[in-house]
Amino acid sequence: MSIDDNDRALFRDAVGEVRKTRSDRVHHPLNVPRPIPRQQKLDDAAVMEELANGPVDFSALENGDELQWMQPGLRSSILTRLRRGYWRIQDEIDLHQMTVKAATASVRQFLAEAERDGLSCVKIIHGKGLRSGPDGPRLKRMTASLLARRASVVAFASAPPNDGGTGAVYALLNTRR
Repeated sequence: MSIDDNDRALFRDAVGEVRKTRSDRVHHPLNVPRPIPRQQKLDDAAVMEELANGPVDFSALENGDELQWMQPGLRSSILTRLRRGYWRIQDEIDLHQMTVKAATASVRQFLAEAERDGLSCVKIIHGKGLRSGPDGPRLKRMTASLLARRASVVAFASAPPNDGGTGAVYALLNTRR
């Protein structure tokens, strides 16, 4: 639609004289801080806590039971190789004489350091739980539960008899994270 000269003249008569105004105001761009997703952080923390105490149940473990687990979708040969000691153990931690609480903190720190250092295979000596009394092998259960919930752990299996057997576990870590 085009505007003819009569309409233009009519508009100018209605509006009147137009002049530019000056202002001493300085216009600053708004520096609005990014929102902090507090509820999302709380939800994520709640999910992590639930996963730490979630459905993977190693509570029925006995003293001599072998541990083995791997992430879904991997070839079974990975677990076989791990149980046979195919990968070189790059570091180890011994949990003997520790409480469950102290051992949990130690294993978490040990795994974090192993991930940071790019290690691919580590050994955790949890003991067989022979002196744990009626509660059974608590450190063994805690170790299995913690490893199964750790995103960087690809697989874990009890060590061969010559390297601790059911009293130690080899853990294969994903070094590409």
